[in-house]
Amino acid sequence: MAVKNLEKTVLSALEKLEKLKLDEQLQAELSWCLGSYEYDQNPVGVIEKSSKALELLKSKREENARAVSKKLIEDLEKLVLN
Repeated sequence: MAVKNLEKTVLSALEKLEKLKLDEQLQAELSWCLGSYEYDQNPVGVIEKSSKALELLKSKREENARAVSKKLIEDLEKLVLN
């Protein structure tokens, strides 16, 4: 996944987690990992935390399909599965 796409996807996930008031600890960790990624270009932490965000957002989407967009879920899956 291209760097811009990775950053854009993670930022979108962070915004959605914040908007839905989900797991503040995960938000902080994901934000930190994104900053670390921007510094050293090592995506391991970002991908690990993104997979946790993906699980959380998927479960929220199952509760309410309008809460989380299908595109965000698909983008996170691309990020995590690559």
